[in-house]
Amino acid sequence: MLLVRRKLRIETERLTLRPPAHSDFRAWAALRQDSEAFLAPWEPTWAPDHLSRKAFTNRVYWAQRSVSSGSAVPLFLMRRGDQALVGAITLDNIRRGPAQAGTLGYWTGEIHARQGYMREAIGAVVHYAFSQLDLSRIEAACLPENAASRGLLEKSGFKYEGVAQSYLQINGRWRTHVLYASLRSDRRGKTDAG
Repeated sequence: MLLVRRKLRIETERLTLRPPAHSDFRAWAALRQDSEAFLAPWEPTWAPDHLSRKAFTNRVYWAQRSVSSGSAVPLFLMRRGDQALVGAITLDNIRRGPAQAGTLGYWTGEIHARQGYMREAIGAVVHYAFSQLDLSRIEAACLPENAASRGLLEKSGFKYEGVAQSYLQINGRWRTHVLYASLRSDRRGKTDAG
């Protein structure tokens, strides 16, 4: 059984990563709504009630249960300077036993894109996963044409592993994804001399 600290918080240079709270609803709904055209090509189709308070409340309860059970670590990225919501990152599908792995997903509000926030968050979550959760492998997937996400994963130390056909429904269609992974003890591309 995974022991989770009462108050899960990860601090980085510019961000506080913490689970969503009911009080985040307005900031979350506004950021998602303002970023809808920016996010829609890369995400599953939003449910008709996606931006509703009820849907957000369900999201908060899911986050609490997931952290408690050790099945996921859903975190909001809060800018430390002004506590503005920047985006979210989730280490989901945590598998124990022989796998010791999890799957990373993330999004950033359009206004905060390309400012290095998500790279900072990925580095912190991967470190947390390896050092605190004792995971051995973090997986991530994105659409092949999502050059920004591919570049982000590569700059964050993830290595390309292949292609998964019809991996997820994105924007209403089954889409092929490229797969990446970060390993706690990654020797790929290294030699005994290096």
